[in-house]
Amino acid sequence: MVPQSIGCQILEIVSELEGIVFSLDLFEKQVGDEIITLLQNGRKFEESNDTNELESFHQAASRLGISSSRAALTERRALKKVIERARMEEDKRKESIVAYLLHLMRKYSKLFRSEVSDDDSQGSTPCSPTVLDSLEDGGSGGSGCAFERQLSKLNSFNFKPNIRRSGQIPLPPEELRCPISLQLMYEPVVIASGQTYERICIEKWFSDGHDTCPKTQQKLPHLSLTPNYCVKGLIASWCEQNGVPIPDAPQESLDLNYWRLALSASETANSRSMDNVGSCNFKEAKVVSLEKSGTIKEVEVNESENESQCPQEEVSEINVLERYQEFLSVLNEEENLMESCKVVEQIRLLLKDDEKARIFMGANGFVEGLLRFLESAVREGNAMAQEIGAMALFNLAVNNNRNKELMLAAGVIRLLESMISNSNAHEAATALYLNLSCLEQAKSIIGSSKAVLFLVQLLGHETDAQCKLDALHTLYNLSTDHSNILNLLSAGIVNHLQSLVVSGDHTWTEKSITVLINLTSSETAKEEMVSASDLITGLASVLDAGKPIEQEQAVSCLLLLCNGNEKCSQIVLQEGVIPALVSMSVNGTTRGREMSQRLLMLFREQRQRD
Repeated sequence: MVPQSIGCQILEIVSELEGIVFSLDLFEKQVGDEIITLLQNGRKFEESNDTNELESFHQAASRLGISSSRAALTERRALKKVIERARMEEDKRKESIVAYLLHLMRKYSKLFRSEVSDDDSQGSTPCSPTVLDSLEDGGSGGSGCAFERQLSKLNSFNFKPNIRRSGQIPLPPEELRCPISLQLMYEPVVIASGQTYERICIEKWFSDGHDTCPKTQQKLPHLSLTPNYCVKGLIASWCEQNGVPIPDAPQESLDLNYWRLALSASETANSRSMDNVGSCNFKEAKVVSLEKSGTIKEVEVNESENESQCPQEEVSEINVLERYQEFLSVLNEEENLMESCKVVEQIRLLLKDDEKARIFMGANGFVEGLLRFLESAVREGNAMAQEIGAMALFNLAVNNNRNKELMLAAGVIRLLESMISNSNAHEAATALYLNLSCLEQAKSIIGSSKAVLFLVQLLGHETDAQCKLDALHTLYNLSTDHSNILNLLSAGIVNHLQSLVVSGDHTWTEKSITVLINLTSSETAKEEMVSASDLITGLASVLDAGKPIEQEQAVSCLLLLCNGNEKCSQIVLQEGVIPALVSMSVNGTTRGREMSQRLLMLFREQRQRD
């Protein structure tokens, strides 16, 4: 594909890269060794006194730059989030290890002194065990000298202060970041394995000769890319809520992590980073039970004791908790629907922008309370209350898979079936279906319910445009689960998508074709699509007059339909698509050019056989 001279240069670069050994930064390795030592010695510490544990903890905290009460508070909160994430991933090993570290952070909270000045990014260093004992025993020297002595010790190994502040850009949720680049995605696309990637990253992966999913290592039946509008919408929502600019181009550092997956392409899908740390030996690491390390409940009970350095924040949090408790009492005890409705509206607005509120409410009975409210609203036939209740649940589920799981377990799908059967609050119900369909285990549950017929029929109704878009996005999510395809076909999805494609309205064209592409994983669906009277005509029209991205999706769909089906190829050729395909092979998108060339080659091979 390139001139020989450039090819030789590429081979030289590849040859150089093959000999490169990536080495860990010395400072990072030192920090890692301190933490591993701390974990490995956990059992020994329990059998002796706490002096050695304290000394080891102090060294690790110093190297990490946890040098003040404020830094310690930030670290404790970060560890709690990691524990929550490990719980959601059902990674007991990670949860136990992080819980042990959190237990140590609380146990030795007095090690961290108040900042000398809020503007001092370095703050005060953690006192060493020796210094701490001398201060508590009334020893001479004063804290100033102790801090100075500690600073001189830290400077001897090039201490780097932890300058992370509460105002830094928040880390996007894992599901909004590309598994290859680890960056917030600009153009998320789904591949055949159901995983979502940044388009430019996965295209590079495929162009390098891979035919597997980078994340799961699953061999792919095809290399088609389908835009993930649901994730793109969630990214826009997350950016808006967190004051982060919506990506307007792929991140510049897309290739920095590419080699990581390329080098591990032969590893199994279920390997975890904590089990593959290379030279770091975790065999001796102590994996303590949550009871020993201090359970999360114990951690939360002691929160106020260890954060006494932030009294104003404590008071504020107490007030917020009292307010939440009042909301929950109304949900559980108030019999007047309209009074409850006022509280649910407040909850809806609160959850719209507050991720911490979603986590707290999900863990403290609000899912069940809101579902009881929605059930009452459905029973009384109050459309306004149903809409408010459904949207409160929608906000509670945003970016929170744990809350989605709680809703499923509490019977939200059954309740939504009653709602769509007995009211006109279709917009709110569709939005909630869309949110829930982002959860993998929810797809088959929704796909086997009355929701499928309801959502498919919305495509043909003269309804609100946003509601129809939500229905289309939900059907896209459901179509990624192969077990749902027969139900989708029974509901008449092909005819409704055909109508949207031939309408020429760009609002629906691309999104409709992406659903059709997902359906082609079923031979029954392919036969029905080929037999549909106007679908092939509509796809051919998109090749002629569609936008570049619409053309890319149309040619991908036609390639999947024609591959191995000469009857379909004849129908497509009768539509006179050759000039459009030739034009696309030169002027289309990168993927569009590749797909159009492959389709032209397919037609050529069939003609030669004939």
